[in-house]
Amino acid sequence: MSKRAEDLLTRMVGIPSVSGNEDALARFLVDEMREWGFETHLDEAGNAIGQRGDTDAPMILLTGHMDTVPGGPAPRRDGDLLYGRGAVDAKGPLAAMICAAAEASVDGVRYVVAGVVEEETYGKGATHLAECFRPAVAFVGEPNGWAGVGIGYKGRVMLRYSVSRPSVHTASPEEKASEAAVGFWQDVVSYCASVTTSEKAFERPIATLNEMTGDIESARLVISVRTPPGFDLPAFEEFLGGVTRDGVLKIDDRTPGVRVDHRGAAVRALCAGIRARGARPTLKLKTGTADLNIVEPVWGVPMAVYGPGDSALDHTDDEHISFTEYAAATDVLRDALNHLAVELRQ
Repeated sequence: MSKRAEDLLTRMVGIPSVSGNEDALARFLVDEMREWGFETHLDEAGNAIGQRGDTDAPMILLTGHMDTVPGGPAPRRDGDLLYGRGAVDAKGPLAAMICAAAEASVDGVRYVVAGVVEEETYGKGATHLAECFRPAVAFVGEPNGWAGVGIGYKGRVMLRYSVSRPSVHTASPEEKASEAAVGFWQDVVSYCASVTTSEKAFERPIATLNEMTGDIESARLVISVRTPPGFDLPAFEEFLGGVTRDGVLKIDDRTPGVRVDHRGAAVRALCAGIRARGARPTLKLKTGTADLNIVEPVWGVPMAVYGPGDSALDHTDDEHISFTEYAAATDVLRDALNHLAVELRQ
């Protein structure tokens, strides 16, 4: 891998970009991608957009998110490893996309690379991207390891529940607000268990109690439910309406789960590149949620999720990426783009 490619990722990791505060990194990428041969701009959502190739040719779009969660280790290099928040999730995958699209042939094809905002929250950048572009093939940058290809991500339903009860003595038999909240949580868990017989994490809804506050007079819960593709959200909402116990329920997010066709052009091209380097591709179904969930239902084109890094390090204090793996992923992705360019010309 070139020193220039290593420097790109190193500088990206060195620029803080907590979700909602990506402007400094976005402006850096607009300037940097221009030096790599792209026409660039910041769009209305704050996404950094780079384009190269014939604007009338079929488009291959590569999108990765710029934002990170807070915290993480201080940016530093230790031999082959680069530490820092975002090294894995997901500046490494985004940097690989920039390098690969800069090196790939533009004969009869157009590449668009998008560094998007607010993936870690509610997908503002991807939502805007879905409205503005219509690619022929697309890739989403997330860490799956250089020999891994993501083909499915679970959806997410965010519940905010609050309930109040009159002030009573703790010895009173009347239901307290804290008890009503616990009852609601237990109902959500029981429902998730009742709607699937699968033991596979990807195929069953899983509820997490993110926040819990309150006492006998008022209580509040924040619950996230990770849902598989095909999850019956209307039926779930109907169920929730019957178990609120006179509380107030607000649903903040209704992101559906998605699974792409593993026989599609994007997956096949990546797998060919991985095999060419002596490895066996691993198709991955992830229990988290990504920008794939937002753009795939809109675009309906061959897609895959790809990028270097160990996703087990996402959001941890030990987040780091190997430059060797970053180089391998860049090569695989560049070759996949070249393969698709030929396929799209035919």
